[in-house]
Amino acid sequence: DAGGLHEFIHWDKPILTDSGGFQVYSLRNISKIEDHGVHFSSHINGDKYFLGPEEAMRIQHNLGSEIIMVFDECPPSTAKRSEIQAAVDRTLRWAEDCKRIHDDLCRRKDGPMVRLFGIVQGGLERDLREHCAEELIAMGFDGYAIGGLAVGESESEMYDVLDTVCPLLPEDKPRYLMGVGVIDQLRTAVAKGIDMFDCVLPMRIARHGTILLSDESQIRINNAEFADDHSILDPDSPSDLSRIHKKSYLHHLFKAKERLADTIAAKQNLGVTLNVMQDMRSTL
Repeated sequence: DAGGLHEFIHWDKPILTDSGGFQVYSLRNISKIEDHGVHFSSHINGDKYFLGPEEAMRIQHNLGSEIIMVFDECPPSTAKRSEIQAAVDRTLRWAEDCKRIHDDLCRRKDGPMVRLFGIVQGGLERDLREHCAEELIAMGFDGYAIGGLAVGESESEMYDVLDTVCPLLPEDKPRYLMGVGVIDQLRTAVAKGIDMFDCVLPMRIARHGTILLSDESQIRINNAEFADDHSILDPDSPSDLSRIHKKSYLHHLFKAKERLADTIAAKQNLGVTLNVMQDMRSTL
């Protein structure tokens, strides 16, 4: 009713939305997976909700996103092979359904093109990752995401999955690594062929007082040592707020539980992370 996300939040750049597939993982204690979708119970009042391929596609189209994700099942990396196999099978069936529904919705409406990404699942099982990637490529998506990582596996295990999947994915389609935002991991993943990322990490750690600096060090601004540190937070920061405010001031805001602390910290961390991506883009 508000005109879609762009109009609602006054944002004129691309928007990517996820399908709800990650919530199949994160809310697995209050959900029930069936072949045609997932039943959720509200953690607030117990209300029942159902989400499947059709619901995921219609919601994302209604939001007006430019890049949308198929509905998938994201199992824990520690799950049994049989469970990961079942999740891959469902992910592929749902991906096929999502593509059919998405194509039909695109034919029915005018407006900017909506890009649909398939999501490669398979846990840490090399052959299942390969099978999932090959089947999704055969369906023909606008881009390909690698899901089911940053959910408990080690860093080396994550890189092993990228070494397996990235060479299989089309070079002319964007490759999106879901849920990864540590700067060193961004660089390694780009070197392995990844183009896109999303992660809550820069803002999550910001809200708890961990500040990324432009020299790629980090500080815990809540620590007592910053109470009387009147130096500028980050003179070389991409964020204007960090170039004018003192460390002691940000320390005070956090101690006072003032919401401006979150704003300054989040803008700083997002700016540093974005600069890293821009620097990598300019050198490729």
